[in-house]
Amino acid sequence: MNKPLLAALSGLAIAGAGVVPAVAAPQAAPKAAAVTVDFAGTVSLSNCSGSVIRFPNSTDTSPALVLTNGHCLETGFPAAGQVITGQSSTRTFGLLNSAGTKVATLRANQVVYSTMTDTDVTIYRTTTTYAAIKSAYNISPLTVSATHPTAGTAIKVVSGYWKTIYSCNIDGFVYRLKEGSWTWKDSVRYTSACNTIGGTSGSPVIDTSTGQVVAVNNTGNEDGETCTVDNPCEVDENGTVTVREGINYAEETYNIPACFTSANVLALSASGCTLPKP
Repeated sequence: MNKPLLAALSGLAIAGAGVVPAVAAPQAAPKAAAVTVDFAGTVSLSNCSGSVIRFPNSTDTSPALVLTNGHCLETGFPAAGQVITGQSSTRTFGLLNSAGTKVATLRANQVVYSTMTDTDVTIYRTTTTYAAIKSAYNISPLTVSATHPTAGTAIKVVSGYWKTIYSCNIDGFVYRLKEGSWTWKDSVRYTSACNTIGGTSGSPVIDTSTGQVVAVNNTGNEDGETCTVDNPCEVDENGTVTVREGINYAEETYNIPACFTSANVLALSASGCTLPKP
């Protein structure tokens, strides 16, 4: 995993260069320009990164949600097979504006959902609403896409902890990603330019063509070891194991919106919800 806390590397540079659009063929429709991706709506945690997120059908008056990793949960890593819902929390988050400046402190009142099984996510409910955040700070939440991401897509990984933006592409998808006792399904593999580090855990992975969240950053193989903590390995449908030292990964988020109502209430029994259940 991208370790939740790192005590050094304070001199990182922001990698925010845009992607040059491909030249359109004659009579072809022009390629849509990439949207501007900055820090607005991202948050810093005590040991991780995260973002204020909404789903396509969330209402503005719903309690604002914060997305980060399961392994960033303040009570410790969920065990393999464990799913946590409705756990009380008073965790705080530093809300960032577009420049990466902290403009407010948000507070959670509940861990709505947390697991490290199949995926690596924690979703917090805060004590405020999207409308209140917009009114006070002119900051909107990031929308979680309900569509599976596509290989080759240009992405940015936005770390509120380090106030750093990594730019790369989705290299492909991993059938099973194993690390220690945990297994994640259909993980996103980055191209090498996204060399994320400890503290970037929980960063939103943003599709630069839509501005929507398509995954949550969570791990990378640091030492070339096989399937150990901080050294995830890829396992294909035939059980073949591949180790890619220095390559980093994220967990898809497109399957989360189906598990929430428009009022941001968790509904694991809803039709189409495939998140692991307690």
